[in-house]
Amino acid sequence: MQQNQDGKMNRRDFTKVSAAAGFGILAGNAFAGKKNVDTLKVGLLGCGGRGTGATVNMLEGNENVLLVAMADLYQDRLDNARDKMKNHENAAVAQKYAVQDDHCFVGLDAYWQILNTDIDILIEGTPPYRRPKHIERAVLCRKHVFMEKPVAVDPEGIRKIMEASERARTLGLSIVAGTQRRHQQDYIETIKRIQDGKIGDVLALRCYWCSGLPWARERQEGWSDLEHRTRNWLNNCWTSGDSIVEQHVHNLDVCNWVMGTHPIRVLAVGGRTWKPPEEKYGDNFDHFACDFEYENGVHLLSVCRHWNGCTDRVSEAVVGSKRESNCVDMARKRENSVNPYVQEHVDLVKSIRGEGPYLNEGVQVAESTMTAIMGRMAAYTGQMQVWNKALQTDLGLVPDDLDFAKEYPCGPVPCPVKL
Repeated sequence: MQQNQDGKMNRRDFTKVSAAAGFGILAGNAFAGKKNVDTLKVGLLGCGGRGTGATVNMLEGNENVLLVAMADLYQDRLDNARDKMKNHENAAVAQKYAVQDDHCFVGLDAYWQILNTDIDILIEGTPPYRRPKHIERAVLCRKHVFMEKPVAVDPEGIRKIMEASERARTLGLSIVAGTQRRHQQDYIETIKRIQDGKIGDVLALRCYWCSGLPWARERQEGWSDLEHRTRNWLNNCWTSGDSIVEQHVHNLDVCNWVMGTHPIRVLAVGGRTWKPPEEKYGDNFDHFACDFEYENGVHLLSVCRHWNGCTDRVSEAVVGSKRESNCVDMARKRENSVNPYVQEHVDLVKSIRGEGPYLNEGVQVAESTMTAIMGRMAAYTGQMQVWNKALQTDLGLVPDDLDFAKEYPCGPVPCPVKL
């Protein structure tokens, strides 16, 4: 198989290999489409806080699973995550840690190395800019996947995720995304009641993620451009997708879930009100407001911002012809209900073992991520964005040639007004 120095496989090679494998791969996948109680081997790719947290959730929620491999771009993050896992205060987690040194991988090609092991499940916890490439490779290697959200930062990446997810479906591979509200019982019950007509016809929706400033990292001595961009990934558009994509995607996903589809167009505003022009704050906006429209004419007001000392709100609401509903106020919250961050991993394992419904959330989360990307595109350009055209645009933010010796300048902050 042809690959470049970064281990990148072109689309033609990927399609050729996948087509040659075809349905015959099902026979080689011990867990595809049937019940199986054998131990599932888990690999963690991306050893930051969310990737490590997702792995803890996987281990504490399931029996007969073992963490056997770990990989990251940086040695210190890998070492910190290993130490946390093997010394975890929850014995149910520590006892399922079984990572040997020869199953630890570091660097730009670490994803190739971990996917060449015999893991059954990949936990994809790297920053969003890397996910399309990793998911393509994971499906080719016949791995089941848990992937965090968002799943891409640009339309090019979204198309790759959609293609890989459809290919996974033909192979019987399970995919669960980190949109945990879809595995949260009160959300499930509430949205079912909305879709069953309990509040009448849906007339409009609102969603918010308004909070203070998240973390930002100063450049350390000896860090290259690439190291600072990737360690400070939350604050750069090409690594995070900006806050509307990286964070607000949760709320947008709930609204798409209510509607059973994605919006068809969006008009938006956004900007950078207070963040100083310092490198640690990157090139992201600090606020967005979007008017999304669905095919049936229903509009969604979407607001997200990072302003310290202001009113916080993280919520979704649905206006019906009979009444209005906050998205969890119709269902009775259950005492002792399972943490949705754990439940999503329980549901994934049940899907793999044939003990629950088959799950492939790849296209679903790709559409919600694309909804957020489309909102960002509208705010950055000042132009209305239409779904079909936006999805097919050749916009690709991620550099093809990631190299610690090359320069990756920060900014500038987008400005839709041409002065």
